[in-house]
Amino acid sequence: MGWAKPTGGDQTIQVHNTDSVTMEVQLVDPASHGIYAEIESLAPGTIRPFHLVLGNGTYAFTCLPDGADVETGPSVTIKNGPATGAKAIAPVSETDLAPAVKTYRAHVSGGITTLAADVTTLRTALASGDRHRSEQAWLVAQMDYNRLGAAYDTFGDAADAIDGTPDGLPAGVRDKDWAGLRRIEFGLWHGESLPALGSLAAKLSGDVAGLRHDFGTERTDPNDLPLRSHEILENTLQFELSGAEDEGAHAELAVMSANLDGTRMVLDAIQPEIQPRFPAWPAVLDELSTLQKLVDAQHKAGTWKPVQSLSVYDREKLDGTLGQLLEDLAPIAAIGEVRRTQ
Repeated sequence: MGWAKPTGGDQTIQVHNTDSVTMEVQLVDPASHGIYAEIESLAPGTIRPFHLVLGNGTYAFTCLPDGADVETGPSVTIKNGPATGAKAIAPVSETDLAPAVKTYRAHVSGGITTLAADVTTLRTALASGDRHRSEQAWLVAQMDYNRLGAAYDTFGDAADAIDGTPDGLPAGVRDKDWAGLRRIEFGLWHGESLPALGSLAAKLSGDVAGLRHDFGTERTDPNDLPLRSHEILENTLQFELSGAEDEGAHAELAVMSANLDGTRMVLDAIQPEIQPRFPAWPAVLDELSTLQKLVDAQHKAGTWKPVQSLSVYDREKLDGTLGQLLEDLAPIAAIGEVRRTQ
């Protein structure tokens, strides 16, 4: 294991797996174990490139074969490169992310409690026979759920019960097994009887209560947090701004606002570990604030403007700002991924 003719500067290094098993390959600082570059799932006999600027310093390759111990090759010192090159990023461990997970789970637990209370308010509104009041109460509960952010994978089957869509169900929007917040949205904006929707809200209340009970014993994968810092808004672009998940309320921007809150909650939790590894952190927070202001500008007199009613200028501004933010958030998932060390 090693490399031929190491040279400083802007380099493309062809990495060849000559072993018989798939492996991950990293170019590391042998002293700090910081990672300059990596290739995941390099299959036997295949060649893939690293591209980076090699500054003056010491480097080594680390191989992490499937089903075998980690092995680090000989160190190589480069003296003919620039004074500064690619930066080595310290790997993140489960121990490193444990405080972030604890912080995040505390926020989610509080959020579930808020959701449970607001679902009760929704049931009361439906029982009153006031459709407008019920619509307002539904939106509050829907936004509560979206603020839970990175919790989706943690919730398992409860996620579909509470916020599932009719996609994939045999009878679509008429399927008897469709329930939850989106089902109630459909009924409210398609003239269904409020007592019938009250029954759905009662089931929703039970599902939220079950989630509240079970969450304390369910494990949160530390990798979910850095991954979701990008995926929450990626899903917003795919499903909310496209209108794909709208069931009649045209509340896409309200849900987007809640998703921004969920993203901020995740970023706040991981900030102590990720910010020192990610120089663009301040820029990302600025972009997040800019996007929040653009969304908030479409909320006037208690009403959210539907996405399809945005002017061309406002829609392009919104799409462009979100696109830039997604591009700048993307590295966090890789930086915060828990790395194998043995």
